[in-house]
Amino acid sequence: MTDHLAVAVLGTGIMGSAMARTLSRAGLDVRVWNRTPARAEPLAADGARVASSAAEAVTGADVVLTAVYDGAAVRDAFTAAAPGLGAGTLWLQATTVGVADVPALAALAAAHGVVFYDAPVLGTKGPAEAGQLAVLAAGPEEHRDRLRPVLDAIGRRTLWLGDDGASAAATRLKLVVNGWTLTLTGAAAEAVALAQGLGADPRAFLDLVSGGQMDTPYLHAKAGMIIDGDYTTSFSVDTGAKDARLIIEAAEAEGVHLDIVAAVAERFRRARELGHGDKDMAASYFASFDE
Repeated sequence: MTDHLAVAVLGTGIMGSAMARTLSRAGLDVRVWNRTPARAEPLAADGARVASSAAEAVTGADVVLTAVYDGAAVRDAFTAAAPGLGAGTLWLQATTVGVADVPALAALAAAHGVVFYDAPVLGTKGPAEAGQLAVLAAGPEEHRDRLRPVLDAIGRRTLWLGDDGASAAATRLKLVVNGWTLTLTGAAAEAVALAQGLGADPRAFLDLVSGGQMDTPYLHAKAGMIIDGDYTTSFSVDTGAKDARLIIEAAEAEGVHLDIVAAVAERFRRARELGHGDKDMAASYFASFDE
């Protein structure tokens, strides 16, 4: 019975809170914790139990899901939770971290008798709220049946990429996908900025490419946000900048040069300096202008 499966969600930002809600809707016993308690408290209305500490959240949990900012935040959350962890607990590590972070996190799990799954998710706020994420996962096959209720609740599909979470196979693919996503975002932002700078109608540009080989739904989504001036955060400039850094670091470690992602990273840096870091990454548009 899924209602007997206890899941602790550590981190209740945009993605963590959305996944906690989908898990609650699926009938699982959900406990939540966030470093800033006020960000977890609203989830009580969705049926989650709000814990006062990470250790309290994971006590008695079958599965722990981490959805925080970066590798350092994952380590901090796990360390805070460690006193409450039971041997054999399954850890779904869903935060986008660096390739070099994953083996260290897997070793941390092993030191506490926890079974580690490298499991970043693909999707933003909307798909997360609808339980329609794609989960990229690597970890032992023998425990996957126990994870299925969790994976089925948060995602439309799970792509298994191997039995060894420490290999970072899932994180490697996630960084490839995010590199493409950041590139599309940067291109959409620049296209709108160029159209406006040249006195052309950006909506006419979207109409012209619509339905053709150069079209993507993502172009319309991000360009539409810019044209409408609506930067409601689905994936922030700050997070995009973090992911761009991780992607470039991973590429450089393998001798791969990423000129386009590097350019997008620079756009994110300028947008952050202009005060747009907490807005949706479509706000990288502002990097096209001096102020």
